[in-house]
Amino acid sequence: MGATKVGAIAIGLAGALAASPAYSQSAGGGSDAEIALLKQQLKMLEQKLDKLQKQTNANTATAASANANAKAADAKATDAKAARVASANAAIPVKGPVAPSGVVVTMPNNRPTICTADEQNCVAITSRVHWDVGGYDYRPNTANTSPQKLDSGENLRRARIGIVGKFFGDWNYALIYDFGGSADGFGGAAAGSLPGGGTSGVENAYLSYTGFKPFGGKMAIEGGIMDIPWTLDESTSSNDILFMERASVGIIAQNIAAGDFRSGAGTRWWNDQLWIGGYVTGPTTGAIHSASSVTPAGTSEQYGGVVRVAGNPISGKNYSVHIGADAEWLVQPPRNQLTQAQTLTLNDRPELRIDPTTLISTGAIANVSGAQVYGVEAAATYGPFIAQGEYYWFNVDRSANTGLPPFGAPSLKFDGGYAQVGYVLTGENHAYNPATASYGGIKPHDPFSLAGGGIGAWEIAGRVSTMNLNDQVGQAVGVAGGRQTVYTAALNWYVNNNVRFMLNYLHGDVAKQASATSSADAGSKFDAVALRTQVAF
Repeated sequence: MGATKVGAIAIGLAGALAASPAYSQSAGGGSDAEIALLKQQLKMLEQKLDKLQKQTNANTATAASANANAKAADAKATDAKAARVASANAAIPVKGPVAPSGVVVTMPNNRPTICTADEQNCVAITSRVHWDVGGYDYRPNTANTSPQKLDSGENLRRARIGIVGKFFGDWNYALIYDFGGSADGFGGAAAGSLPGGGTSGVENAYLSYTGFKPFGGKMAIEGGIMDIPWTLDESTSSNDILFMERASVGIIAQNIAAGDFRSGAGTRWWNDQLWIGGYVTGPTTGAIHSASSVTPAGTSEQYGGVVRVAGNPISGKNYSVHIGADAEWLVQPPRNQLTQAQTLTLNDRPELRIDPTTLISTGAIANVSGAQVYGVEAAATYGPFIAQGEYYWFNVDRSANTGLPPFGAPSLKFDGGYAQVGYVLTGENHAYNPATASYGGIKPHDPFSLAGGGIGAWEIAGRVSTMNLNDQVGQAVGVAGGRQTVYTAALNWYVNNNVRFMLNYLHGDVAKQASATSSADAGSKFDAVALRTQVAF
């Protein structure tokens, strides 16, 4: 009997007993025997009810225990099955999730760069475009002047693209090609190049190791085709120079055994205050180096060397002072295998490349056995102000035994220099770069933006430069290459870190005579205005 049914009976009996007294009273009083019988029956029913309740509780406990045991058995069986499945799967190769590549792509200064996560291996794309437009007001002194005209127009001065990168943190490399048509000194007057101009070619292709860090500084051992970091002006990137072109004295000095597109190998060491470097150099990528050639143009390779010591001994948060000294040696000039001639030509265009014609030139100096250049450099900054200057002395030995005249001619000596200043109107400054011992470019505090209201950075600059290529004038063995003085004013607008516009005004005066033995005036004067659009990353 279920507990629910027993409860119902008990409730019914209780109701009957409760009604019995009333019934007795209403019947006029029943016998006591009947009441006693009913009580006895009630007591018996209560006993049966207690017995049924105990039996029901016992049955419920037994069922609960059985259910618990069944669940435990099921759980144990499930665990055993899972263990058997896991053991079976362990013997089967399972393809896990794809591991991350560890490659990080960034855009520092808008240069696309791919590096491993630890930044020990990187490759980046680099490029620069310098497009010049301008015109000359050129005034030859007499009919003896050559040239009689300079052409106005435009020139894709530089158009470089390439890759730079590093391996294992310490190995650095670059491969950069220049599609521009007027690299300084590159190609010289070789076949296919313009007089005083150049052609496109490999500008950088080198390997550098920077793992050594002796004497508390950093060190690079490098070789290949590179920008030889010789002279202060040449060590400053063409993206950061104050004027569209470097001063003529530096270009002429570098073209002897340094400069752009030059093959070389050497080392440099630097810390925050001192830079020391030395390189053995060879020909440029545009020179003919075919000593074993049977063609008339076969010319042996030249080689030389350069050293530079410079530093930043005085510096603070808002100021700096730079000083340095430089030396260059042409040990073996190029030698023509057909004529045995060893010649050297010193020349330059008038600090602008719209027209590639040179205004000062020594012509081909014969019997050159070697050449030396010695120079000094200095610069200083104070807030947005910068001043910089260099001076160089040249010596050309003419003692080569080629069997060609002039015989026993004395050495030639030339000299030149420049001084320049700049001021950033918007307050930015040129930061010092210890790795090259030179000053970097301007990074605008507020890049130009029509939406944001930024105006970029604005800078004014001025320079005077001079180069004297006259020596022993009046003698048959003398050289009348001319003396050039150029005054340049510049306005530079740094739109942002990648775009710059440069407006230059030049006034030049070239004092020159027809030859070393003819005093006929062959000089000229000129004014020029040019605009450069520069994009670089």
